[in-house]
Amino acid sequence: MGMTRRGALMVTASSLFVGAVGCGAPDSPGKSSGDTTGEVPERPGRAVTLNVLDVAGNLQLTQGMIDEFVSKNSGVISRVTYSKAPAPELAGKIKAQQGADRVDIGLVLTGVDGLAAGIEQGLWIDVLPKFQDRLSGMGNYLQPAAAMQQLAGNAGVTVTYYPSGPLLEYLPSRLPTPPTSADALLAWAKSNPKKFQYARPANSGPGRTFLMGLPYILDDTNPKDPTAGWDKTWAFLKELGQYVDYYPSGTTETMKNLANGTAHLIVSTTGWDINPRVLGTVPKDARIATIDGFHWVTDAHYAVLPKGISTDTQAAVLALLAFMLTPEQQAKAYDEGYFYPGPAVKDVGLSSAPQKSQDAIREFGRSEYDALIAGNPTEVPLDAKSLVAAFNRWDREIGGGKVKQG
Repeated sequence: MGMTRRGALMVTASSLFVGAVGCGAPDSPGKSSGDTTGEVPERPGRAVTLNVLDVAGNLQLTQGMIDEFVSKNSGVISRVTYSKAPAPELAGKIKAQQGADRVDIGLVLTGVDGLAAGIEQGLWIDVLPKFQDRLSGMGNYLQPAAAMQQLAGNAGVTVTYYPSGPLLEYLPSRLPTPPTSADALLAWAKSNPKKFQYARPANSGPGRTFLMGLPYILDDTNPKDPTAGWDKTWAFLKELGQYVDYYPSGTTETMKNLANGTAHLIVSTTGWDINPRVLGTVPKDARIATIDGFHWVTDAHYAVLPKGISTDTQAAVLALLAFMLTPEQQAKAYDEGYFYPGPAVKDVGLSSAPQKSQDAIREFGRSEYDALIAGNPTEVPLDAKSLVAAFNRWDREIGGGKVKQG
C-alpha cells in the first residue's frame, strides 16, 4: 500500500462502491436498514455490508486488518466496500446523509481534522464509555496514543498513532544546509522566494502539524489557544506567506514539487518522509531537519461511527475494531512507513510486521528518529473546537486565497 492511492476510489474484488450501497443487510441495498437507536447486540442479527469511508489515508495501514477480519468473520460482515474523500468534505457528506435519514457509511477512518469537525457538529456516535468493555485493546495503548485517545473524547477510537512532526525536508543537492531556527527559516524563504512550501493545514497532516507546532517553537503565549495565544505564530505565518507562491491543497503535491525542484524546502512528518521515498515519489537521498525548540505534535487516526447507522452495523464495527487493536493486527500498521511507526498499542516491534514492511523501513527509515522521538517533548494536537478555529483563521488570514488544487 502507498500514498499513490490517496484520494482514489477503492473497491473490494467482490463489489464496486456506489453511493447508494447500504450498511444494512446484504439484501437491502440503498438503506440504513434496521434499528438505529436500540440495544447494540454482541453480534449483528445477520451479516452486514459495511461501507468504509477513509479521509486520512488510513486504509494504507488498516485495509489488511479489515480484509482479514471479513475473511474470518463472514457471519458478521458479509462484504466491505471502500471509498475515499478529502477531509474537508467529510462533515458535509455525513450531515447530508443524516439529514436525509439515509446513512450508508458505517465506518469512517479519519484524522484529527475530520474527527474535530464531526464532534463540533454532533455527527458521531459516542462509543465510550458504553462499549469500552468490547474494546479491551484500548487498555494497551502507548502513552502518547492514550493521550490522543483522550483528545477524541467519547466519539473516536484510536487505531493508529505516530509522533508526526513538524519536520523540514529537502534534497542536499539543491539545499546543502537547511535552516534550523525560525528566524533562519524566514531569512531563507525571503532569499529564496517561492521555494518553501506546505499544504493547506485543513487537508494536510504535515501542514496541520506545522501550524500547531509553531507556537512551541516560537514560545507563544498559549500553544493550546489559537485565538488568543498565538500572536507570534500568526505574525510569523503572515510574514512567511509573503515568500510562498501558493499552498497546495494536499501533501502529495508538495512531495512531487520537492522532487521536481519547484520547491527546495517543504514541511514533512516521519511518515511523509519515509513513504514517498519508498514509493520513489521523492529521491531516496532526501534529508530531514528540525527547527530549534521543536516539540512533536503527535497524530493519530480514528475510527468513528456516524449517527444513524443500524445497531447491527454498530455491533459489526465494534467487533472489527476489537480485532484491529490486537498486537498481531497492529503490526500491519508499519506499512511502508506512511505513518511511522504506526502501531497504537504497546509491544509491537518491527520484527512482527509483514516482511515487506520490515524491508521498506530498514532501507528507507532513519536512525536519527529514535533519538529525536526520545529526546523531544510530545504534545497532543488542539482540541476539536480550537482546531477548527485555527483552520478557519488560517484559511481566512494566511493562505485561503492562495490554495490551489493539485
